[in-house]
Amino acid sequence: MKQEIEKPTLSVDCPSCKTSIQWTEKFPERPFCSVRCKNNDFIGWANEEQRIAGSSSYDDIFSESEFSDS
Repeated sequence: MKQEIEKPTLSVDCPSCKTSIQWTEKFPERPFCSVRCKNNDFIGWANEEQRIAGSSSYDDIFSESEFSDS
Protein backbone atom coordinates (compact mmCIF):
# COMPACT_ATOMS: atom_id res chain seq x y z
CA MET A 1 0.00 0.00 0.00
CA LYS A 2 1.36 3.41 -1.00
CA GLN A 3 1.15 6.30 1.36
CA GLU A 4 0.48 9.70 -0.11
CA ILE A 5 2.77 12.37 1.21
CA GLU A 6 1.15 15.74 1.70
CA LYS A 7 3.11 18.58 0.20
CA PRO A 8 3.34 21.73 2.30
CA THR A 9 1.14 24.55 1.01
CA LEU A 10 2.96 27.64 -0.17
CA SER A 11 1.84 30.93 1.35
CA VAL A 12 2.31 34.21 -0.49
CA ASP A 13 1.36 37.80 0.21
CA CYS A 14 -1.03 39.56 -2.14
CA PRO A 15 1.01 42.15 -4.08
CA SER A 16 -1.76 44.74 -3.65
CA CYS A 17 -3.00 44.48 -0.06
CA LYS A 18 -0.34 42.19 1.48
CA THR A 19 -2.94 39.70 2.78
CA SER A 20 -1.37 36.26 3.21
CA ILE A 21 -2.97 33.61 0.99
CA GLN A 22 -2.29 29.97 0.24
CA TRP A 23 -1.21 29.03 -3.30
CA THR A 24 -4.17 26.71 -3.88
CA GLU A 25 -7.23 26.42 -6.09
CA LYS A 26 -9.12 28.24 -3.34
CA PHE A 27 -7.54 31.46 -4.66
CA PRO A 28 -7.94 31.35 -8.46
CA GLU A 29 -6.71 34.97 -8.79
CA ARG A 30 -3.33 34.13 -7.22
CA PRO A 31 -0.97 35.74 -6.48
CA PHE A 32 -3.77 38.21 -5.74
CA CYS A 33 -6.27 37.50 -2.99
CA SER A 34 -9.28 38.73 -4.99
CA VAL A 35 -10.49 40.02 -8.34
CA ARG A 36 -10.54 43.52 -6.82
CA CYS A 37 -6.82 43.41 -5.96
CA LYS A 38 -6.02 41.95 -9.38
CA ASN A 39 -7.96 44.73 -11.14
CA ASN A 40 -6.40 47.45 -8.95
CA ASP A 41 -2.95 46.19 -9.92
CA PHE A 42 -3.85 46.15 -13.62
CA ILE A 43 -5.24 49.69 -13.44
CA GLY A 44 -2.02 50.88 -11.79
CA TRP A 45 0.06 49.45 -14.64
CA ALA A 46 -2.34 50.80 -17.30
CA ASN A 47 -2.17 54.31 -15.79
CA GLU A 48 1.64 54.03 -15.65
CA GLU A 49 1.59 54.49 -11.86
CA GLN A 50 3.76 51.38 -11.68
CA ARG A 51 6.73 50.63 -13.89
CA ILE A 52 9.81 48.48 -14.04
CA ALA A 53 12.95 50.32 -12.94
CA GLY A 54 15.51 51.18 -15.59
CA SER A 55 15.67 53.13 -18.79
CA SER A 56 13.31 52.43 -21.63
CA SER A 57 14.75 51.14 -24.88
CA TYR A 58 12.04 53.15 -26.64
CA ASP A 59 13.63 56.39 -25.39
CA ASP A 60 16.64 55.71 -27.61
CA ILE A 61 14.61 54.53 -30.58
CA PHE A 62 12.18 57.44 -30.63
CA SER A 63 14.50 60.25 -29.51
CA GLU A 64 14.02 63.65 -31.14
CA SER A 65 17.62 63.78 -32.44
CA GLU A 66 17.00 60.86 -34.77
CA PHE A 67 14.17 62.66 -36.56
CA SER A 68 15.70 66.12 -36.86
CA ASP A 69 16.91 67.34 -40.27
CA SER A 70 20.14 68.87 -38.95
